[in-house]
Amino acid sequence: MPINMEYKNKLTTKVIITIIILFISRIGIFIPIPGIDHQGFNTNLVDNKIINFLNIFSGGGFSTIGVFSLGIIPYINSSIITKLLVKLIPQLEETQKNEGEIGKQKIIQITRYFTVIWAIIQSLSISIWIKPYTFNWNNYFIIDLITILTTGSIIMMWFSELITEYGIGNGASLIIFQNIISNIPKNLSNYSTMNTYSLLTITSIGTLCILILMINILIQDSKRKVNIISTKQLGEINNLGEQNYIPLKLNQGGVMPIVFASAVIALPQYVMYNIVQEESWIKTIIKLILTNNAIYLLIYSILIVIFSFFYSSITLNPEDISENLQKMGASLPNIRPGQETIQYLQRVINKLTLIGSLFLFFIAQLPFIVSKTTQLNIFQGLGTTSLLILVGVAIDTAKQIQIYIISEQYDNMME
Repeated sequence: MPINMEYKNKLTTKVIITIIILFISRIGIFIPIPGIDHQGFNTNLVDNKIINFLNIFSGGGFSTIGVFSLGIIPYINSSIITKLLVKLIPQLEETQKNEGEIGKQKIIQITRYFTVIWAIIQSLSISIWIKPYTFNWNNYFIIDLITILTTGSIIMMWFSELITEYGIGNGASLIIFQNIISNIPKNLSNYSTMNTYSLLTITSIGTLCILILMINILIQDSKRKVNIISTKQLGEINNLGEQNYIPLKLNQGGVMPIVFASAVIALPQYVMYNIVQEESWIKTIIKLILTNNAIYLLIYSILIVIFSFFYSSITLNPEDISENLQKMGASLPNIRPGQETIQYLQRVINKLTLIGSLFLFFIAQLPFIVSKTTQLNIFQGLGTTSLLILVGVAIDTAKQIQIYIISEQYDNMME
């Protein structure tokens, strides 16, 4: 069915709004905060893996210390904290479940409050961290820095909500998507030795990149269909049984388990270089973990699995699914409603989470495997974490555009 010009204009308007907001949010990163020796600061950050990791999500904000340096990170952290609190505090869970749109707005407001608190904490940490690179470090400078960075973070949160409401796609995800894309030209400039590679090597690298993208798409888009049947369909189960199902994603947590695991595994290095200055048993253990590939990979894989199950538990609740099925008068074929349904769904979710976490671990270790087997560090600066985010956001945004077009066409048919 051809798309009506009116819908094209509406979609174009949404796309323009999204691009304008993303453009403004990108410019804000490069508005420098006065009172800082930015050149000396950047010189000392080249080999800082923690800052390089944070720069993936801030678009280089932690290297520039600009107005929007914190980016969307406080908002994302606050969203995760709020989701966890909803699961742990029954009152919040009741608010979210039973109060409809009002309850949803209350949860969003709590997330905003946490964003402000988190931004203040991060701004204070940054003010202490950059003390050696400031011209006049005092209480006034600290207050100014915290105010500027916190305000910038609140504006970025507002931008993300504007994109989600009036633009196309999820605002927070698109801002991270933009930040990762913006770092690609800088990363490509590191490959000045590419012309020394043979044609076979370049072809192999290209094939590997395509393979990684295919695996990423597989992880992001794969789902298990759990068939359901309603009481109204019992007489037509052969015809309709396969058309009704619950889609359970293979990778429910998206890229977040890798993000959490990478952040935790980077913490020992920060402790070793910034807190534990002298040789001690703590430093010896940290060095053993960081230098022994077997121990490092084992700990990293365990962390990914743990965070995968954690994130799956706060996004999928078998009890809620079972309760909603009973409200709709539906059930799983050959499974009794109630406790049996909950146990069955939990087993399925656990299996999917385990398989998805193993896929994530394999994807996360591909750069390490390639560098060890081919001596080519082809993913330096653009790890598979970034690729997972890019693929996931691209797929979700494309689906939202399709849903918007279909819904507009449906409304036109109803009118």
